[in-house]
Amino acid sequence: MGQEIHRIDFTPEAFEEYRRRLRAETALLATWEREGRLRSAPFRLGFELEGWLVDDTGAPAARNAEFLAELADPQVVPELARFNFEINDDPLDFGPGMFDRMQASFQARWARCEAAARRLGLQVLSIGILPTVGQAHLHLGNLSAMVRYRALNEQVFRLRDGAPIELAIDGEESLRHTHRDVMLEAAATSLQIHLQVGGEQAVRAFNAAKMASAATVAVGANSPFFLQHRLWEETRIPLFEQAVAVGGSDYSRRVTFGIRYAHESLLEPFIANLERYPVLLPDLMDEPPECLAHLRLHNGTIWRWNRPLVGFDAQGRPHYRIEHRVVAAGTSAADLVADTAFFIGLVRALIAETSPPETRLSFALARENFYRAARHGLAARVRWMEGGEGPLDRLVVERLLPLARDGLSAAGLGDEEIARWLGIVEARVRSGITGSAWQRRWIDVHGPDWPGLVMAYAERQATGRPVHEWPP
Repeated sequence: MGQEIHRIDFTPEAFEEYRRRLRAETALLATWEREGRLRSAPFRLGFELEGWLVDDTGAPAARNAEFLAELADPQVVPELARFNFEINDDPLDFGPGMFDRMQASFQARWARCEAAARRLGLQVLSIGILPTVGQAHLHLGNLSAMVRYRALNEQVFRLRDGAPIELAIDGEESLRHTHRDVMLEAAATSLQIHLQVGGEQAVRAFNAAKMASAATVAVGANSPFFLQHRLWEETRIPLFEQAVAVGGSDYSRRVTFGIRYAHESLLEPFIANLERYPVLLPDLMDEPPECLAHLRLHNGTIWRWNRPLVGFDAQGRPHYRIEHRVVAAGTSAADLVADTAFFIGLVRALIAETSPPETRLSFALARENFYRAARHGLAARVRWMEGGEGPLDRLVVERLLPLARDGLSAAGLGDEEIARWLGIVEARVRSGITGSAWQRRWIDVHGPDWPGLVMAYAERQATGRPVHEWPP
């Protein structure tokens, strides 16, 4: 949803013309795929991080227009709600020092965000779901001032025939909540990891990202609460899936883990976009078909947990990217980089396997692992390859971290750098202290003081220490 659009009142003719352009651009992408134009792109890494603005009481502060004007950084942009923002960064080439460079770049930009927020009497926070966000904040009056967000709200409820969202999440406690706009989506913020791959490796990378999702969603879990209910370890997953639901079957859910692995190419999800997903935002753009503007906007309204993207380099050459969306925002810069290193190393190792690993872990099991891990975190019981069922924390330590080390070594990273970043993940898993575990532990010690939790979290995040080192 990075593209702004130009209008909110769409005619039937606009929908028809948009679908015509979408068909033409999908056919063009298919031609590029046949011609090999998406091959041999280098591995590159990028990321986006969604953040929160909070006031001195720990409540959401709906002031992102002031904040962004004060910051004046084109890489930091609005998000759906006026209390959210998004940090982007330039892509990084694979090689020694890549995660050190990621950390340095992110920390520098985050420090500028902190300074701009302080000048406005605010704080910036990175967390999956802010514990203090509530019904008083999640309304259209707090929608960011961009046309695409107003249009998104109207079109989602057009497809729902005006029916409200009936949120239902059963975890440690059960939550039932009725909502009449898309603002529930604003409560769920994430780290989105982008992996650029060549077309010849894109299928294996896409499938590997799905296989890795159970581990990464549990290791990075940071949203145990919503509306003062104790729910899943990663409540962001069911919350986002229901926040923009428009009905239909598993084949047309707007937020989805998917229905199968990719088989021949990453063209397959884009064909599915064309054939199975109604157009939400038929904004007609004055762009040549070669820009794929309509294809990319439509793809931006389908939030797969592992989403294929088409991008262009500085010379205009197209490439595929995999956007891994399952990791929650938070908890420190060190944790965010460590989560990214774990994901990248694991995917690189799975790509390099002699036989396709997806032939040894069915899609149905990968999907079941993901939802178990989102619900139960590191304690989830999952299955991996030819092994039997067992606890996810043991699988990560005994099998997945060694795989990730091999993948990072193959990418050219040295032993010290690999040990430093994956060591943070290992310490977190062995201690059991994820962001979600820390938040639950704080509430267990101090009681349901939600503003107090936010302020304690902010104080510890400011130290830059990994979450497993935070005191309760």
